[in-house]
Amino acid sequence: MEQRLSIITLGVRDIEKSKHFYNALGWKPHSEEGVIAYNLNSMAFALYPLEALQEDATVEMAATSHPPFSMAYNVNSKEDVSAVLEEAVRAGGKMVKPAQDVFWGGYSGYFSDPDGYLWEVAYNPFSPLGTKNDFQWGGA
Repeated sequence: MEQRLSIITLGVRDIEKSKHFYNALGWKPHSEEGVIAYNLNSMAFALYPLEALQEDATVEMAATSHPPFSMAYNVNSKEDVSAVLEEAVRAGGKMVKPAQDVFWGGYSGYFSDPDGYLWEVAYNPFSPLGTKNDFQWGGA
């Protein structure tokens, strides 16, 4: 198996509410019947009804307020961290942890989407973004 990801899919309780949230962040959806997908730099991010995901995977998934999972959105400056967190709150997200200097030498904060999925917004001076805002651990 190659070391890569193709799609991250979130099981959501209300697909229209989740679509509205991510659209309000300025993301452009590519919709198909029953799933909302957003094409990213080299992969896709999808929203899928929780019940349908459980049925497809043949497992039961607990809907908790904060699933044990987080995603990171890295930016180019401390100022960008604060701006993105504010944008997420305006779009209907909840501030979980305000932007602040963190133990590893960067600057970050967290928000959650309508289903409680955690997003870290981070500036990492040790891993700058590439020319297409792509991220590689340890630098582009």
